[in-house]
Amino acid sequence: MALKQLENVETVCCPKFNTELWNEKKIEFQDKLFLKVHVISFLYIPLNFRKEISRNIKNIEKVGAQIPPNEQLVMVDKKTAWGANIFIEVKRNIPKSNIKKISGSFITKVFEGPYGNINIYMEQMETYLQSKSEVLSNHYFFYTYCPKCANEYGKNYTVILAQVQST
Repeated sequence: MALKQLENVETVCCPKFNTELWNEKKIEFQDKLFLKVHVISFLYIPLNFRKEISRNIKNIEKVGAQIPPNEQLVMVDKKTAWGANIFIEVKRNIPKSNIKKISGSFITKVFEGPYGNINIYMEQMETYLQSKSEVLSNHYFFYTYCPKCANEYGKNYTVILAQVQST
């Protein structure tokens, strides 16, 4: 009986990602609410990402501000080699938290491959934006799977959300 139960254990924590919903789309944010969390990095490799995500998701759930996992957007900006900010979408303000409202026009593009190819993805994104006559003003990364789920699914996607200047 115990063996049967083990066979049914869900091994993934990240919802299955649909690339068609995110690839080469233009989306608009109007005061979209995010909890902003800082993580420490060493040469762009986050050191406390999992700990900070877990801790903050628990706090978000505790106050009832969570977005369903298959709808929630978690974005990262890689500002320096020594740190990054994580933006976890929330459905309402959370007292005593660093809430950021993000507005603007974004062009999205999905890339498949290892996280380490981010510089290649950025070059391809810049070429794509030029082909659309769009000017990059900021960008965020949406890592669709944690490393464990990427392994389970056999795919690893990164979405770049390129904030573009309004025309």
